[in-house]
Amino acid sequence: MAKSKKQRKGKNWVTRQNRDPFVKKARAGGFRARAIYKLEQIDRKFRLIGADTRVVDLGSAPGSWSQYAAGRVKGVDQVVAVDLLPMEAIPGVAFIQGDFTDNELIQRVLEHLGGQKVDLVLSDMAPNITGIRATDQARSELIQESLLVFCAQGLRPGGALLTKLFEGEAAVKMRAQLKPLFRQFQVIKPDASRSESKEIFILAKGYTGNK
Repeated sequence: MAKSKKQRKGKNWVTRQNRDPFVKKARAGGFRARAIYKLEQIDRKFRLIGADTRVVDLGSAPGSWSQYAAGRVKGVDQVVAVDLLPMEAIPGVAFIQGDFTDNELIQRVLEHLGGQKVDLVLSDMAPNITGIRATDQARSELIQESLLVFCAQGLRPGGALLTKLFEGEAAVKMRAQLKPLFRQFQVIKPDASRSESKEIFILAKGYTGNK
């Protein structure tokens, strides 16, 4: 019996994963996903995370970015991870589960921070893709709007944001919204990103808010 398109796609994904050098490296290093090397490459070049950096990792599951950040800071409560999906515990990382596009969840994160603003916001959040352009764009824009709301309340002046986007109308809109809020702005495609992926990372530094 011929295999369905879904079965073929699943087999191709497994084959690609098994051949991917970053997947192999992550497994050997005890990291939860190859995405850790995207953050590592960006951090090495731009020195985002230091011993005293307070970090919020949005869209954290399965947790590789939080693993990396926790290994870079010196405190036990400097990294807060947030995701709609459950995430296994990581030493030194506080995890808050919920929908970040819900303002109540944003308030829970801010309450956890206890009034202290963070130095760095990481966002690897992405919407579940439906294939319907208008729906996918709306979901992406909602995520980015929630991210801006959080930065306005939780990111310290001079702080930085690293967020993943996919090329398209939502990415263009987000760039336009971010540029007035930060002193520095860069588009990055780390080597660990797959060449066929449309993902890019926006690094915005020197948060000024709405001044």
